[in-house]
Amino acid sequence: MRLFSKGPEKSIQEYISEAEKRKGSIFLDVRTPEEYKEGHIEGSINLPLHELKKIGSVIPDQEAPVYVYCLSGARSRRSAALMGHMGYLDVTDMGGLLGQKVKLVR
Repeated sequence: MRLFSKGPEKSIQEYISEAEKRKGSIFLDVRTPEEYKEGHIEGSINLPLHELKKIGSVIPDQEAPVYVYCLSGARSRRSAALMGHMGYLDVTDMGGLLGQKVKLVR
């Protein structure tokens, strides 16, 4: 398992499959609420990057496996790094949805 890597090593679909096998996994979408409404990974939590300081009230368990994504990968990378500095121990940067074949819900 990668902790705070420099970028995604797998496709988003591969990360989704991995997360579904791990008890307590959380998908965190760090895009804007407007982007989230256009389509997101089922069951994901939306917390925009600019509101990441509220992560403790959204995901209080700092040991939970958290899979972070955005549109291009820039915000997810930054969010994963920030969460590491905040004490989160198991954060995976899934990268961005752009160009990925993944089922989204609205």
